[in-house]
Amino acid sequence: MDSKQWDERYSRAEYEWTTEPNQFVAAELAGLPPGRGLDLAAGEGRNAVWLAERGWKMTAVDFSRVGLEKGRRLSEARGVTVDWVVADLASYSPPGAFDLVLIAYLQVEPALRTTVLRRAAAALAGGGTVFIVGHDLSNLTEGVGGPQDPERLYTPEAITADLPGLSVLRAGRVRRTVNRDDGPAVAIDTLVRATRPA
Repeated sequence: MDSKQWDERYSRAEYEWTTEPNQFVAAELAGLPPGRGLDLAAGEGRNAVWLAERGWKMTAVDFSRVGLEKGRRLSEARGVTVDWVVADLASYSPPGAFDLVLIAYLQVEPALRTTVLRRAAAALAGGGTVFIVGHDLSNLTEGVGGPQDPERLYTPEAITADLPGLSVLRAGRVRRTVNRDDGPAVAIDTLVRATRPA
């Protein structure tokens, strides 16, 4: 989907998913000491706002103006400041060193994913953390929802291969419950957490 299609999607509902952070973001990052953070493909900004509430100086980047405007309203309602940047990750290069780079559900073709992940790794300060979560390839046959194009799905091996120079702390598959009209179901994601040596 391009930025226009995402603008249309974000225009349809008050919030496409929720105003609460992704469950894995909350579980994995709550204990990190706050610093300078970057949320790539931030969408409506729920994760960036949650991190800002915990003291992070956040920059949120997405190519959807509508999504980021909703994020801006959410940050204002929560009384926190986030730097909202409208940019296409195909050409965006993160400025400077970050203590955290977050990428949640950026489901793009492999070449672009590699570019974004390598730029994310390069943008980390010494001791900084990159946290990536996205729909796993096994979700096609064992889970529900998410993209149906295998090329846009993650595996732990593919993600870690695109993080040169980092120490991988966690790389695996995780399950989350998805509420559907016919009851709860399970989706499978890849989760990777890595750090740049200090």
